[in-house]
This record gives sequence, C-alpha cells and structure tokens, in this order.
Amino acid sequence: MTFPPDDPWGTPAPAPGGPTPPPPGISPFPPQIPADPPPAVSGPVIVRIAEIEITSAAIRTPVGDFPLTGSRWQVNEFWVTQRRTPLWAKIAGFGLAICTAGFSLLLLLIKESAPQGTVTVTLTSGPQQYVARIPVHDEDDVVTINQQVNYVRSLAAL
Repeated sequence: MTFPPDDPWGTPAPAPGGPTPPPPGISPFPPQIPADPPPAVSGPVIVRIAEIEITSAAIRTPVGDFPLTGSRWQVNEFWVTQRRTPLWAKIAGFGLAICTAGFSLLLLLIKESAPQGTVTVTLTSGPQQYVARIPVHDEDDVVTINQQVNYVRSLAAL
C-alpha cells in the first residue's frame, strides 16, 4: 500500500491492481457465529454446596450442568486427629525458661488434639458424576453439609 503524498496521516491508498477496500462502516470479514450457545438460565441458586450450585431444575458444577431430577447424592467424611503443642504452652515455656532454670520447658510436653477432615459429596446424574471435596474442622461443619445434601435429595425426588 502506498500513502498519498499530501496527507501522511490519512488512510492508505490501495496498491495499484489490488482489491478495493469496503466502504466505511462495513466489515471486510464475515460475521462470526459463536461455537457454543450461552448456557440456559435455570433460575436462581437455591443451595450451594462447595462449588456445586443447585437451582430448581438443574445442578451447576465447574464441569457442566446436570439435571436435578433423578440425581443421586452421597456424603462421606474422613477425619484425621493431629496432636500438637498449644500456642500458650510454647509462649509460657520459652518465656519462663530463664526464671525457672529450664523447668518451664516441660510445658512443651502438653499436647492437644486438633481434628481435621474432609467431606466428599458425590453427585451422580445418569452417566455423569462429580465429586466435591470440602475441608472441615469440626462436627458442626459436617452436620451442615449433611443437612444441605438431604434438602437437595428431597428436591431431586420431586
């Protein structure tokens, strides 16, 4: 392409023998059609269990949407108990070590149990399956997840 000599900032003139540009406002490229249609909106979210969202007609997961009717739900919990020295014993043991000639270091032998666990919620709808892993720190978290899953089970049975 060559530029006209009188206007260096203007639009370039077409090269001799080349195709003519389209008129202003018309794109030289054909319109693009999206490959995937946008997902159908199935209503507001009723329950959210980790990354799983449940609406009145569908279940939304990060891997896709499943129908709510006929879905099966399973909940498993896995617990590990960790024994560790509490923070107050560490502070008191090291802080009083000079005053008690090291006897306060016996406070470091005090241990407390700290339960940690994971709840897996398995969703099966037809041939599709999705598993959500949710970290929990006490029994109340597990009870809440079980109540949410039982509510969704009742919605799926309708």
